Amino acid sequence: MNGHRGSILLVDDEEKILKALGRALRAAGHEIVETTNPRQALRLLAERPFDVLVVDNIMPETSGLDLIREFVAGSEGRTDVRDARSAPPAAQRGNGASAERVRAAAERGEGPQIVMMTAHATVESAIEAMKLGAFDYLQKPFEIDELLVVVGRALDHQRLRTEYRYLLSERDEQFDHYGIIGRSRAMVGVIRRAERVAETKSTVLITGETGTGKELVARAIHDRSAQRHMPLIKVNCAAIPETLLESELFGHVRGAFTGATTTKKGKFALADGGTIFLDEIGTLTPALQSKLLRVLQEREFEPLGAERTEKVDVRVIAATNRDLRQMVSDNRFQEDLFYRLNVIPIDIPPLRERREDIPPLVDHFVRKHAQRTGRRVERIEDGVLSALQQYDWPGNVRELENTIERAVVLSPGPVITARAVSVIGAATPQTTGLPSLKLRQNIEWVERETIRRALDSASGVKKEAAELMGISQRALSYYLAKYRLD
Repeated sequence: MNGHRGSILLVDDEEKILKALGRALRAAGHEIVETTNPRQALRLLAERPFDVLVVDNIMPETSGLDLIREFVAGSEGRTDVRDARSAPPAAQRGNGASAERVRAAAERGEGPQIVMMTAHATVESAIEAMKLGAFDYLQKPFEIDELLVVVGRALDHQRLRTEYRYLLSERDEQFDHYGIIGRSRAMVGVIRRAERVAETKSTVLITGETGTGKELVARAIHDRSAQRHMPLIKVNCAAIPETLLESELFGHVRGAFTGATTTKKGKFALADGGTIFLDEIGTLTPALQSKLLRVLQEREFEPLGAERTEKVDVRVIAATNRDLRQMVSDNRFQEDLFYRLNVIPIDIPPLRERREDIPPLVDHFVRKHAQRTGRRVERIEDGVLSALQQYDWPGNVRELENTIERAVVLSPGPVITARAVSVIGAATPQTTGLPSLKLRQNIEWVERETIRRALDSASGVKKEAAELMGISQRALSYYLAKYRLD
């Protein structure tokens, strides 16, 4: 059987069968809710999400087909004339607000996969069930193993449908300012500047703190450029060891160094005709700075160990969270390279300087992670959003997204509460909730206590403490300075 686990709603008027099926599915690791009442089943479907609905066809008052029909059609009769005529009075009347919510979920493709059980299986009933949206059917009596196999297939199908919806939502977001969410004047300016520079092949330098969305802006520039059908090659200069970065950027020939058993193309060669995005450009060594300067000036480079020069036609977009002007003054970054990179500067302000962007970002991340995880989220508890707007977000948009993702996952119901929104990466007993009304004093106390406990757990090692909290070392340094903690 497939190892995928899920939540299953069982509906059968025969309680002995219901309990036996429930035991078998629980033993396989599934979360099971049982009911003998089809009306109660509709209420449960309206109240919470399920991955699979297993329903008996022949039941008193309302059949399985009628329940499926009502689930799909809802109370407003959005079916064809034949279905409307064949629906029983109960289905035509609907179930009030619950039926409307069930219908809306079904229309969004968020409903469960449906498996119908029947002791009177005919070709007609099976076809009707499939027309109404059933994934499969089982003829009673059936073996438990047969049920487990069908449920396993239904869960696989549901997982693929959830992933597909998530990918569609990601694609749709990219057509809305290329996924850049923000209504502040500063972010509108960033978007407009990115659109203008995309029409050229000029070198771009994107600056901003960690987590502000520099890579997203780089992708937006490439996607709107004439080179959008060519590759966008991304390189995080800080993530690649210094000894390997030159080979990674420019490639090497066989035998260029110990372990170079084959010839390898570098990122610049792979990006030929398109765009290369060099993130954390401020971490380059002086030697690599010189080589990069040559590429920008001459549009050529030499792979490691090669005696030939390769020409390249590539747009360079660089990004950094460091102050390159100050690094130039400190002789840690070449002045010529800085001016070659800084042809079109785009600075992304930190989130604390554009707090009006927080509500649309929160809304976007709630929808994104509810879609990705299959959770149903209706709203955020009163006061939580205003508290989120008062927090300084040293990790910027990335930290906000992580916070909202945790909240979506940890919320027990459809309302995101203050207790589910942790202020900082590590949750601490009794202090995980972001206060909705007490605001600054409680938030600062939570921050200080979280940092102290993380430092204690890491024996004072800042890097380990930052990892425990799920934030960057830069963000940790911000907190240490803010609260004057040693």
